[in-house]
Amino acid sequence: MPGGEPQHLASQIRRQRYRVGSSREAFLLLDLLLELAKDALQHKTPVQLQLPIRNANRTVGTILGSEVTRRYGAAGLPEDTIKITFTGSAGQSFGAFVPRGITMTLVGDANDGFGKGLSGGRIVAYPPRSSTFRSEDNIIIGNVAFYGATSGEAYVRGVAGERFCVRNSGAHVVVEGVGDHGCEYMTGGRVIVLGRTGRNFAAGMSGGIAYVLDREDMFDRRCNREMVDLEPLFDPDDVDVVRVAIVKHATLTGSRYAEALLADWASVHKKFVKVMPRDYKRALAAEARRREEDARQATIAMPMVAAQKIRKSKRGVSAKALQQIHG
Repeated sequence: MPGGEPQHLASQIRRQRYRVGSSREAFLLLDLLLELAKDALQHKTPVQLQLPIRNANRTVGTILGSEVTRRYGAAGLPEDTIKITFTGSAGQSFGAFVPRGITMTLVGDANDGFGKGLSGGRIVAYPPRSSTFRSEDNIIIGNVAFYGATSGEAYVRGVAGERFCVRNSGAHVVVEGVGDHGCEYMTGGRVIVLGRTGRNFAAGMSGGIAYVLDREDMFDRRCNREMVDLEPLFDPDDVDVVRVAIVKHATLTGSRYAEALLADWASVHKKFVKVMPRDYKRALAAEARRREEDARQATIAMPMVAAQKIRKSKRGVSAKALQQIHG
């Protein structure tokens, strides 16, 4: 790929800055990210950055992500090539459209649009280590987080606002609580909610799976069941998926709440509810039947192919070989 500095992109930002009348301070961070990540963009050299952030800084990570995509396409960069830790309060659309290879960690809180259109990257958010409040009871990111996300993963130590993961089609996200209309129109991906949800959860949800911790036995009243079924977490594969995700959440965010859940996992996992869209369940079942049939047909065909090869061989066939072919 071309190795030149992304000067064309930086100059476009500067021209737009003055055209729309935005303050210079709000855009300095975007220019700085391109400069500090230059080695990663040009040579795939891993870089780690630590920077402050404030709510005037909007769409942080998007310009950097677009440069990664311009150079390397949908494949992006190797995982964790660019790792950036921000401290402070992020503005709107933090980490929007971030592709594979970029990991953004926010120590603080964020406005609306957090992780919007996530496209393969990883986003982590948690309050400062010195915080004394209970993360599972306090909002840390705003509304419409991960709207339209297509891939990637995220871990949020705290509660998200309304319309969390609306139209998510492939991202895997762990959060400690959400507001109203969570997972609305979701078509793919996995969402794990470790706490209370608002009303109208899963309205129009046609794909993907959500797992919700329902300690109050109230989730069935908050969930829109027009297109989904609520199932207990019995399947060992589901149990393992949720547990592994919580382990990663606890590791990346330092969540004491997640650690407490894992310490009591034998009883806690029984309180999870699996939100399964009916059409998606039928599609998965049909796909499983197709794979089973393909495997059965392949098993039938194997001895026939082997026998044909032996008949074409000019050498003799031993009794042992024939026994192996015909079972």
